[in-house]
Amino acid sequence: MRAAVMYGAGDVRVEDRPDPKIQQPADAIVRVVLSCVCGSDLWPYASMPATGTGRPMGHEFLGVVEETGSGVATLRAGDLVVTPFTYCDNTCDFCRKGLQSSCRHGGRYGLDGVDGGQGEAVRVPVADGTLVKLPVEETSPLLPSLLTLSDVLCTGHHGAVTAGVSRGDRVMVIGDGAVGLSAVIAARRLGAEQIILMGRHTDRTDLGRDFGATDVVAERGEEGAAKVRELTGGDGADRVIEAVGTLQSLQTALGAVIDGGTISRLGVPQYEQGPLGFDLIMRNITLTGGAAPARAYIEELMPDVLNGTIDPGRVFDRTVGLADVPDAYRAMAERRALKVLIRP
Repeated sequence: MRAAVMYGAGDVRVEDRPDPKIQQPADAIVRVVLSCVCGSDLWPYASMPATGTGRPMGHEFLGVVEETGSGVATLRAGDLVVTPFTYCDNTCDFCRKGLQSSCRHGGRYGLDGVDGGQGEAVRVPVADGTLVKLPVEETSPLLPSLLTLSDVLCTGHHGAVTAGVSRGDRVMVIGDGAVGLSAVIAARRLGAEQIILMGRHTDRTDLGRDFGATDVVAERGEEGAAKVRELTGGDGADRVIEAVGTLQSLQTALGAVIDGGTISRLGVPQYEQGPLGFDLIMRNITLTGGAAPARAYIEELMPDVLNGTIDPGRVFDRTVGLADVPDAYRAMAERRALKVLIRP
């Protein structure tokens, strides 16, 4: 099969790889129908040390089950399915309390001998627990929106949930990437009264307004935090969803949140130390967030996608074939594309 492999910073290649085969009774082989490039893929694209073996890329995909292991009970060949971005058994103690990202028998695509999603097919471990059947046909126009259930929509929702967004809240979202825009969708869905989107790219912030943002702040740092405080009557936002991952974005969040408020961190941190000292304690600010247990949210969010209440597939602004995946990485890294859809 053909699949995308990263060999180092800026070095993504599409090459022939062995076709996936059933290795364990709980495995399923999925033919990929749609996948995409994730914003988190851009961090290794910018900094991964060169390697001679490469790493299969991609963790967001949906497709058709082609084969199942002898231990798979809930899936059969022909099922259209979506995967969360980490595989999980959905039965261990962590999974039962909604933390499938910490599954005792789970893992990540592209590592430990498991295929990446940016290819023609994937061997999915613990398939019964991981894969969720989709009640549409392979040709459905809803597929791009359903693909967002694999990661980006669930991640934005996780930020809103962990931040404690509820009806009437004033919410700030830092970052106009696909995760930030998904967090806007989630905050609106949960009843936020005011949603302030911090971003500088007009095409993206315009989409954010369509998704439910009431205000847009282009300023950054202390200037941006001051603008948010002004928009919220001087005190700051009740809930802040930080969807970038830089130290500056964390500092902005701290400057913009109300005393007693909550900051949820979604962006993969590109720092090791942050301003977590005396001021944070005195202001009673809660820091939360983290990797989304996407499997916990898929079935909750899917009905709103199916009935058109939300349209998260609009975050995809470019579509490529598998051969053009290296160009997709470049386009996203250079901010010429928001999120690229891949049709193998």
